[in-house]
Order: sequence, then structure tokens, then C-alpha cells
Amino acid sequence: MYYRYGKPEGGIGIDMGKAVYKMECPACEDMQVAVLMGGLGSRLKEQTAGCPKPLIPIHGKPFFEYEFMLLLQAGFKKFVFLVGYRANMIEEYFGDGSRYGADISIRYSYDGEKLLGTGGAVIRALPMLEENFMLLYADSFMDVDYFQIVYRYFAGKAAGRTALMTVMENGNRFDKSNVIYQGGEIKVYDKKNSTPDMSCIDYGIEVFSKEIFSSLAESAGEEAVDLADIQKKLVEEGKCTACEETRRFYEIGTPSSLAEFTEYAGRRFMESGGACFLDRDGVINEIVYNEDTEQLDSPLAVSEFTFLPGAVEGLKKLYESGMMLFIVSNQPAAAKGKTALSALYDINVHMIKELQKEGIEVAEAAICPHHPVGSGKTKESFLIRECDCRKPKAGLLLGIMKKYNIDPGRSYMIGDSYTDMLAGRKAGVKTAFAGDYKCDVCSRLAYIKPDITGRNLAEIAQMIVESKG
Repeated sequence: MYYRYGKPEGGIGIDMGKAVYKMECPACEDMQVAVLMGGLGSRLKEQTAGCPKPLIPIHGKPFFEYEFMLLLQAGFKKFVFLVGYRANMIEEYFGDGSRYGADISIRYSYDGEKLLGTGGAVIRALPMLEENFMLLYADSFMDVDYFQIVYRYFAGKAAGRTALMTVMENGNRFDKSNVIYQGGEIKVYDKKNSTPDMSCIDYGIEVFSKEIFSSLAESAGEEAVDLADIQKKLVEEGKCTACEETRRFYEIGTPSSLAEFTEYAGRRFMESGGACFLDRDGVINEIVYNEDTEQLDSPLAVSEFTFLPGAVEGLKKLYESGMMLFIVSNQPAAAKGKTALSALYDINVHMIKELQKEGIEVAEAAICPHHPVGSGKTKESFLIRECDCRKPKAGLLLGIMKKYNIDPGRSYMIGDSYTDMLAGRKAGVKTAFAGDYKCDVCSRLAYIKPDITGRNLAEIAQMIVESKG
């Protein structure tokens, strides 16, 4: 999920080993987005004979507009479109961005008569690019947590790195693997020479410091420059941070992949279905003992994460019944200074990948990392703020419902606290309470008694599936 984060004065100190670095305040609204959209689409001759790839119609809407709406919902406002083939049609459709909002701006950088490759297109756009910019491709649909990418980029930059690459463990699915990714680091990236030990792929979203391309501009001249060569060198020099993604991407480079996205978009955007919104700690995974605070707490590291009995069974039953699964969880540990936000993201990545091994797909894992007051130990102070996503507010659920075509009448909020029940009611979905139905919870729930109660997720899942008839 994507939320706008408050920006304190000065920056944020973060631990990277023994050193403490000054981190710029991450915010999607401040990050410029450059979009490569100059390709000819030669493998889509029938569709691109009179239309550039980004404008290929999918259910009455240009393909790239699906991705563009995700970027706008994430909070991005500043765009540079790197255009070439039938650029006039793209500019005519998207214009200067003002029809999407008064504060949205789109500028255009045009390919010259001689095509200079993906890296060359970025170099040509340098006069329009800001100090830091995100780069992605207009022929791909990538529904990810964009704030996490921005956050991880600036955390890496604070430690002296100048780029970020998103990666996904794909095992040669969707496209050929080209990355060796181990221990949170990209060890090898080579798009042109795949090896058997490569199990991950460059996902297609990058973030760069402008200085990378400024230093190349003079030496490149009028020679074509491949972006993949630039990225390979950055990895070899240890200058590239990683952000691991778990949700698959869609692209329209071939007729078969175009048909695949068309089918997916029909299900996601044209059909209405039921969903289960699930709290995480105490519903899916065990609560752990925190030795520092001497209290029970959420896991603060991947090593502390353990599924509760019945959790995987219940999730599988819900998923196989056709329900979409969304994790919606308050995770204020980083705001309280107990750990870094990156560790909280890592735990969710681990959880989702373990569930994928069981044939279970979580559509999205959304966290509220905020806390209204924080603590004296807080390092990532941009997380201290009042927000609309911290349950019992319904922001996490409503944000997801805005992105997906979900029928509230066929959906549930499953949790183990009264805040979960309140959030579910505010979002207009049914509620299910997991665990021992304690008296203190009963008194707080008052007139909003859950629709379903069960000892664990497996029991609740069985009741939900049976109620579907």
C-alpha cells in the first residue's frame, strides 16, 4: 500500500552497521518518475501499426494508463515521458498531466533521428531530470509498494550507493532470470549472459542518482547506450541497492503476454469479487517475547516469524475458494525505534514467499508503520505522525478497495482485536474475530459484535467458505 509520509526537518539518522548516516526524507510526491516509452513494439505488428505500445487499448483504456493510475495513487506528481515512436499520439492523450490533477505535471523528452538505446534516452533527457529519479517502462504493469522502493533507495544513498534495482525471485518464469540475489544484496546482474545460478530477475523499476548519467553524457556522444550495461557496472561496483518484490509483473512485449494482461485486467478491474482482509500478528503468526521490553510483541526480524497453527491451512482454504487475500497490519515498531522499517518489510516478504510455496497468493501486504508519538529511540522520525491508515481507522482497507474491484458485501476483516473489528465495520465489510473471545474485548466491541468468531484462522476460514454456500 502507498501512503504519504510526514517530512521532519533535516533528515533521518539511520544505522548501517556501526556508522550512522544522514538519510533524506523519503516521499513519493517528491520523487520524479521517468518513463521509457519510445519503443517500436515490433513484436506486436498488428496492434502497433498505427498505435504506440503504451496506448494499446485494454478494455477501453490505454495500457499504460493502468500503471499511471497506480503511480498517481502512490503519490507521484512529476513525470518525464521519454518518447519516440508516434510520440505525438502519446502527448495528445496524456497532455501536460493537468487533467489528472492540478498538481500533476508531465514533460516530454523526444528521441532524435538516431536511436541511442535505453541509456541514451535517459542521457538525452538529462536537462529535465532531477537529482534523484525513478525509471520504469511503459510496457509493464507493476503493482508494488512504491514507497518502499523510494525508502530503500534513500537508505542506500545514505550509505553511499547511487542506484536501486527491484528484483523478484522468478526461477525463469515470465522471463529469463538474470540476477543472483543473496542476503539482501545483488551479487550479479547480467541481462545478456544468464547462468544456472540466477534465480531472480530485474523487475523493471529502478531509481538513480542523476550523477550516474551526467558522467556518461560526454563519453557516450552519439553512440547507443544500453541501460542494462550501466546497471551491470553499478552492481559490480557495489553501488546498487536492492528491493525485493513478490507480486508478479505483467508486460505486453508479445501477443501472448498482451493476451495474458488483458485477461488479468478483465478479472481485476471488470469483475467484482470477495476479499479477506487479515490482521497479521496473532492471526497469521505467533506473537514473540521481546527481551528488551520484557513483553510480548510483534516479530522484529525474519528469524522470529512463525506461522500459527491452522494459519496456512486457513489461508489456503480461503484462497482456493476464490477470495482475494490482503494483509492489513499496524506495525509501529520502527516508529518506536525498536527496529528499522526495512526489517518490517523483510518480514512481509518472507511471509509471502513462504505462502507462495504452499500455493497461496497474497494480493497485497499493507502495513501502517506510523505511531502518533514514537519514542526517544526513534531514528526514522518521518514515521511519527497521525495518519488515516492506523487501525481502528479504515485507511488500509479503503486504499486497497480503491485499487481493486472488491464487493464489500462478500468481504471480511479477520483480526484478533477490537481495532480490527472497528476498522472492518468502518470499511463496510463483515468481521471475523480470531482467538479467545475475552471479556475486555467484548466490552469494547459493544454494539459491533463480529459476524463470525473462531479459535483460529482455520476454523474461521471453514465458516466463511461454508457461508458462501
